[in-house]
Amino acid sequence: MIKIHILRKQLGLIGLSACLLGVSAQVAAGDSGYYPNDGYDYAPVTSVTPIYNDIQVVEPRTQCWDQTVAYQQPSPAGTIIGGLIGAAVGRDAARGYRHGWGRHGHYHSGNKGAGMVAGAAVGAMIGNAVSRGSAPVQYGTEQRCQVVDQVSTRRELVGYDVNYQYNGQIFLIRTNQHPGDRIRVRVDVTPVL
Repeated sequence: MIKIHILRKQLGLIGLSACLLGVSAQVAAGDSGYYPNDGYDYAPVTSVTPIYNDIQVVEPRTQCWDQTVAYQQPSPAGTIIGGLIGAAVGRDAARGYRHGWGRHGHYHSGNKGAGMVAGAAVGAMIGNAVSRGSAPVQYGTEQRCQVVDQVSTRRELVGYDVNYQYNGQIFLIRTNQHPGDRIRVRVDVTPVL
């Protein structure tokens, strides 16, 4: 019987030692769940600041507007009359002209068709200019367009500056994603000799 009693005491002490060891490991780990064997822990995040990069984007854009313009519309009658007068002058010039005076003067004949065409063209230009100068000024609107570069600024999220506290010290790290309310940290214990 004494052996059973001693055995119970020994088992009780072993159980108590195991409980104390488990509690001390839980106290050492705290709420973070850190156990010295795996080398990681969680630290509370104290602040998170998003970091943006401003990017300028240049895009070509067609810009149109209505513009008031003044113009003079020549009458077709002036062009026609000028052409007829020019043709008559060209015809007369092409018939020939007389050199010299008196009985011994002689005539030279030229190309009548070419003179008429040239005269008609010159007369039409003169008639057009005369009728345009006397035509009333009229106003209208025309649409004008040009391609312009439109510059816009776009913000792009590049990361987060995260402040966290561990073991009484404050640390800063930049992350690609928002960490939430805690961040996983690597714990490295190095003995000091």
